Amino acid sequence: MARTRLTPEREGELYEAVLDLLREVGYDALTMDAVAARAHSSKATLYRQWGSKPELVAKALRHNKPGSLADIDTGSLRGDFHAALTRADDCQMEKDAALMRGLSHAVHEYPELLQALRELLVEPEMTGLDQLLQRAVGRGELRPDNPALKYIPHMLVGALAARQLIEDRPVDQAFLIDYVDSVVLPALGV
Repeated sequence: MARTRLTPEREGELYEAVLDLLREVGYDALTMDAVAARAHSSKATLYRQWGSKPELVAKALRHNKPGSLADIDTGSLRGDFHAALTRADDCQMEKDAALMRGLSHAVHEYPELLQALRELLVEPEMTGLDQLLQRAVGRGELRPDNPALKYIPHMLVGALAARQLIEDRPVDQAFLIDYVDSVVLPALGV
């Protein structure tokens, strides 16, 4: 039997239902039944379109991203980082950070969630970040042998996780832009 293709609007509604439920109940308590009820859909449709809860969650998170880092090219590394950080407003950043904190616990219990997140969210973001950094190398802004290049993802993820932990404050644009200007770019020699 052929898959019925959902319209982009309907797919977006389903993804929003998934993210709303994730925020409300967390990954453990999220069920396909609850998503189906919230989205006024059938459980069969969800499984037919996405196959599993981990895949649905990862694709909902991916859909929520404002675009690929690879698409950002302002002509300078600093400009690219600033453009990437201003794609989402502070409210959306806080909501996304809360989701990721919740999921960071769930990935330890659900290896299939970790795999889906890596394949559908982490790896595409890493590829986009690498392309962004390689363009900076191509423009001569960065040395190709800079030892800090391989740690940029760690620095960025660390900033996201540490702000709440250390300062008990949500991540916002001002903090991330200051972090990039004060820590990331100097580490890269920019």
